[in-house]
Amino acid sequence: MLLKDQLSLIQVFRLTWKVDLMILLCCTVAYLVDTYWLKSHVSIPVSISTVLGTAIAFFIGFNNNQAYGRWWEARKIWGALVNDSRSWARALLNYCSADPNGEAIHIARRMIYRHLAFLYALKAALRKAPDEYYTGYLADREIALVKAHSNIPNAILDQQAEDIQWLSREGVIDGFRFRELNGLLTRHCDNMGKSERIRNTVFPPSYLFFTRVFIWFYVILNTLMMSESVGMWSVLFGWAFGFVFHVTHQNGMSIMNPFEATVMAIPLDSISRTIEINLLQMLGHETVPSPVEPIDGQYLL
Repeated sequence: MLLKDQLSLIQVFRLTWKVDLMILLCCTVAYLVDTYWLKSHVSIPVSISTVLGTAIAFFIGFNNNQAYGRWWEARKIWGALVNDSRSWARALLNYCSADPNGEAIHIARRMIYRHLAFLYALKAALRKAPDEYYTGYLADREIALVKAHSNIPNAILDQQAEDIQWLSREGVIDGFRFRELNGLLTRHCDNMGKSERIRNTVFPPSYLFFTRVFIWFYVILNTLMMSESVGMWSVLFGWAFGFVFHVTHQNGMSIMNPFEATVMAIPLDSISRTIEINLLQMLGHETVPSPVEPIDGQYLL
């Protein structure tokens, strides 16, 4: 996730230099074709460019709206996980503190550590990365149990449900507190499922393919049309048209997969670390991990 609301010219160049060169090459070829062959055979009406440009704008707008919808939903999901994680730890520590034997508070602390394992396991699953950081918050027996499942975050939630049942059965929590804890556990599962839905739902490839094809067709057509009136300047103007459409489309596609480890994606590392710090401090840890540092002072992963 970017931390600054402005881009420097160097950053813009780094993001767009490849497409800039491709557009300039395409416009140059189109100008040469029109100058030395096509101009003597046909004249392209201006109205075609206007109609085609409007159609492409609708395509790009649809793609960008859908991509931003995926990104914003992912951000809301993990924002909810932050709030629910704090509520989960607060409820467990307070509900189980009155147990005279002290076993309940031990289980409550174990459930909070296990929740951190759930978050890091979910993050690894969403990014499809071989990250086993979550094992540091599980006992050896629990690690063996969850690794026997194909969906490790879900297996961790099963362990949480068993401990909630134990707290209820032993009378540590009453029915109202049981429903509250179970409701939080259900929300964890809901947010996990929503994240998996976004991660596993492929953006319709036909929209991406045809939008790109139409943009290139539009760039070529505009260059051919303008070469008859402005000559070699049509290469520059064709690049300008192509730059606007391509970069607008590229901006939307950069946030299409919000859980990937990219500059524009959701900062899962930073969010997970923030939750980890909060919960460890609630548990009374004096030494906690440092917040995730921005990369080059510009973005978080």
